[in-house]
Amino acid sequence: MSKFTKIATPIEGLYIIEPRVFPDERGFFMESYNKRDFAEICLNMEFVQDNHSHSKNGVLRGLHFQDKHPQGKLIRVVRGEVFDVAVDIRPGSPTFGKWYSVILSEENKRMFYVPEGFAHGFLVLSDEVDFLYKCTEYYYSQEDCGIIWNDPDIGIEWPLNGIEPILSEKDKKRPKFKQVAGGL
Repeated sequence: MSKFTKIATPIEGLYIIEPRVFPDERGFFMESYNKRDFAEICLNMEFVQDNHSHSKNGVLRGLHFQDKHPQGKLIRVVRGEVFDVAVDIRPGSPTFGKWYSVILSEENKRMFYVPEGFAHGFLVLSDEVDFLYKCTEYYYSQEDCGIIWNDPDIGIEWPLNGIEPILSEKDKKRPKFKQVAGGL
């Protein structure tokens, strides 16, 4: 029996991963990644970098991608909760420009696999969040690209509940999807 369950989403290549969790009176144990077990569920990527992001409530990071060295990401939350989003930016894909979201939290322990060819972002829903992700490619600052988070052509339904998201200066100035799509 595999330690992981792969759940398909409506967008090809995006998967929710549910790990087997072994709780007891002391807490719990789970594997968050095992190369052999991921291969059993047909996820044969190789990771080269791990990242840890800490953010407070209302922070919105994204929508980010790298142009020439795209990154696949295996994402999980170890403290708190996020609304996590991936946007298909693969030219020729039947879901080009479409988005999918999932709630990732320390409670549900779900992971989200976002392959190469997607823009990615998240909104912090809890007071604080610790967000971990493994990448299939290194980060290259000169290739840091993005799409504005609230582009009406994409139409992401961010659960803002009346708050103004906290954005980096860079993310406030990202171009719209139509401006980016022609160069992909």
